Amino acid sequence: MIDTSDIPPLSESFFDKAALHVPRKPVSVTMHVDSDVLAWFQKHGDQSEQLMNAALRIYAEAHHE
Repeated sequence: MIDTSDIPPLSESFFDKAALHVPRKPVSVTMHVDSDVLAWFQKHGDQSEQLMNAALRIYAEAHHE
């Protein structure tokens, strides 16, 4: 059991700033990537596709117009 007694309760301001993020339904795509890039992601096992998606999302959000 994890002792959470030292964690302060969440304030109203926390919930005022909170946002609901509903997962999007993923789409299947075929794309070409460098073999070393694919190998790096695949080293992380079953999470490789989720990691690729996260990396693409971070890039897209950083370059949003």
